[in-house]
Amino acid sequence: MDLYEHQARQLFEEFGIPVPRAEVTDSPREARGIARRLGGRVVVKAQVRTGGRGKAGGVRLAEDPAAAERTARQILGTDINGHPVRTVMLAQPADIESEFYVSYVLDRAAGQFLAIASAEGGTEIEEVAATRPESVARVPVDPVEGVTSAKANEIVRAAGLPPRTADILMRLWQVLTREDALLVEVNPLVRTVQGHLLALDGKVTLDDNARFRQTRWGEQDERHDDPLEAAAAAKGLNYVKLDGEVGVIGNGAGLVMSTLDVVAGCGARPANFLDIGGGASARVMSDGLSVVLSDPDVKSVLVNVFGGITACDAVADGIVRALDAVRPTKPLVVRLDGNNAVRGRAVLDDRAHPLVRQATTMDDAARLAARLADAG
Repeated sequence: MDLYEHQARQLFEEFGIPVPRAEVTDSPREARGIARRLGGRVVVKAQVRTGGRGKAGGVRLAEDPAAAERTARQILGTDINGHPVRTVMLAQPADIESEFYVSYVLDRAAGQFLAIASAEGGTEIEEVAATRPESVARVPVDPVEGVTSAKANEIVRAAGLPPRTADILMRLWQVLTREDALLVEVNPLVRTVQGHLLALDGKVTLDDNARFRQTRWGEQDERHDDPLEAAAAAKGLNYVKLDGEVGVIGNGAGLVMSTLDVVAGCGARPANFLDIGGGASARVMSDGLSVVLSDPDVKSVLVNVFGGITACDAVADGIVRALDAVRPTKPLVVRLDGNNAVRGRAVLDDRAHPLVRQATTMDDAARLAARLADAG
């Protein structure tokens, strides 16, 4: 369950993470009054559960209350990546000196969390990782030990963040664990010219299995869901729609994140994030492939599985099942390694589907998927 930005901001504030003053409305006239209360000059931000708001015109600076009303009227009712804008958040602007990125994400395959951080925030982390991979730190976090002061400082040093970021990292970990989150992200975390740290934008994804403990958020308005994300959620899949052309399926958040980076490094754009989990069955693989193949933006699909708990022959069986059910018209590149990989490759060889190609390494698989997407 994804929270809206203003809800993530509320959580941050509750846990002592500094955020700008802000209010939410669905009325352009009320936006004028909010801007007046916030000091006149505000940032007007569309509240939708998708990325790319800035590029789509959903984040704009208004110089005074009258401009805030006009801007709110222009943004409300628009559509951003299939998500209608029904509310906007007006926030005080910040005088930014530096921008950073910090997040925690569940790595299902490894059975732990992964801290991802960079001293280069403000843009998509996949883009930073693709162009400057040395700028993105990935630090495993034991869920039992958690983010102690020592672990927070380890993340700070690895990413080259300001030392005071350690306190925010510990508080962000509290958000993750106490609110049953699978992902918490701040992008950007900024240092202002006055020397203050502020979380300007945030994303929080809660575990659907913990809805009974998170009743204060109520039922999310499903009209706001991307249809593919809604279809994936109905199947119990951990899926996020992105803006590219190469569908990505993997087992474990860390492996999927790495696959996204490698695809981007090959000059292509990932079309989605899909983690089938550490113990994925053939049915889960089939369901995931069905969702990815139904995306009209996808030109090729990369399946990258390292068999541990997940047996590669079960994954291959799921791929074959999906091929028979979906009848794809897009090429698939499959890389299987680990538990029962030889048997899994043999299953795909026996099926001999003309659209399925196999690769032995992640780099080779990503290059082939990018080339096939470009040709498509």
